[in-house]
Amino acid sequence: MIRLAQVDDLDTITALAKKVKKNMIETGLNQWIGNYPNYDNFYQDFQRNGLFVFLLDNQIVASMSLLKENDPPYLVLKWESNHALVIHRILVDPDYQKQGIGKKMISYAAEYGKTKLYTAIKIDTHPDNFKMQNMLKSLNFVYRGYLESINRFAYELLL
Repeated sequence: MIRLAQVDDLDTITALAKKVKKNMIETGLNQWIGNYPNYDNFYQDFQRNGLFVFLLDNQIVASMSLLKENDPPYLVLKWESNHALVIHRILVDPDYQKQGIGKKMISYAAEYGKTKLYTAIKIDTHPDNFKMQNMLKSLNFVYRGYLESINRFAYELLL
């Protein structure tokens, strides 16, 4: 089940992000550095009604932020849509990965975007995050270019 996060979920999401980040580092992916992402990032997304959680047996096992487009680094690329939602900070508990949860979250984002009359979903990922890149391609996202200012590859899915 996917739902909007509640304020009581923020500590759980923050702890999950730390677990995911630790797993990324252990597998050689340094996508998130320093104290990112942290409670404040998730709280801001929550305040914008853009923080979602995936529940399995009433336990949060994944999270994503789905926000209106306003990312200055994205302005350097040519996109097909200028009315999009952007996925940020998508994470799945390492104990629950490879079960299709990430795909379900992104598919949910696409359906949600359609109901709100957006024309695309955008996302970026670290150049070394091959698992995410392969998943995005399998979901028909199109590579739009490299975001040099944040060292990310950018993708777009037209709705």
